[in-house]
Amino acid sequence: MRLQLTKVFKKVPEGYIGFVEELPGANTQAQTLEEARENLEEAIELILESNRLLAEEQLQGQDVIREHIFLSAA
Repeated sequence: MRLQLTKVFKKVPEGYIGFVEELPGANTQAQTLEEARENLEEAIELILESNRLLAEEQLQGQDVIREHIFLSAA
């Protein structure tokens, strides 16, 4: 299985906005396309880390089974 996410960039008067279609909350804006790309990569990492921490907090003390999943990246 391979996970594929879609980054979308739109030119606006102030520069560029970017977001990930499949990952709500992962968005950015920047003056250049390159900066928007870099910012969006960071936003993706932060969203995933934050979601993991929130889930751990909510499940603390509960009897759950955690399994890691590794997805190939392009």
